Amino acid sequence: MAKGEGKVIAQNKKAGFDFAIEETIEAGIVLLGTEIKSARNGKVQIKDAFVRIRGGEAWISNMHISPYEQGNQFNHDPLRSRKLLLHKKQINELVGKSKVEGAAIVPLKMYLKDGYAKVLLGVGKGKKKYDKREDLKKKDAKRAIDRALKERSR
Repeated sequence: MAKGEGKVIAQNKKAGFDFAIEETIEAGIVLLGTEIKSARNGKVQIKDAFVRIRGGEAWISNMHISPYEQGNQFNHDPLRSRKLLLHKKQINELVGKSKVEGAAIVPLKMYLKDGYAKVLLGVGKGKKKYDKREDLKKKDAKRAIDRALKERSR
């Protein structure tokens, strides 16, 4: 199975708009029992999430996994930091790329692959306001062209 394939649980559509993604990396994620059950139900939100490197380990913060409905006292904190499973070489690579000014590591999507929860991380630079406007203009132009071609083929 290729990188980024599997049953998609959550997707960060805003990341493609806010960042120019240069590279993607697949990482495993350490989840508690009630977290994986809630994730399988699709109760995950990664819109505001980000990745930090602390003590030679990668951690994802601000990712919201809702408490499991059938859980009891063993339910988890929805916004806790979760450890990402990466090789040391990958972490060192991420550290080098994140040192560049304006660079960020953001989760693009979370999915299940062969029964394991995975996160697709994107390394990219933040877009300026004029870059975002340019992308919107291109998108609108493409939509207009597609609409015209569709009308013409009828």
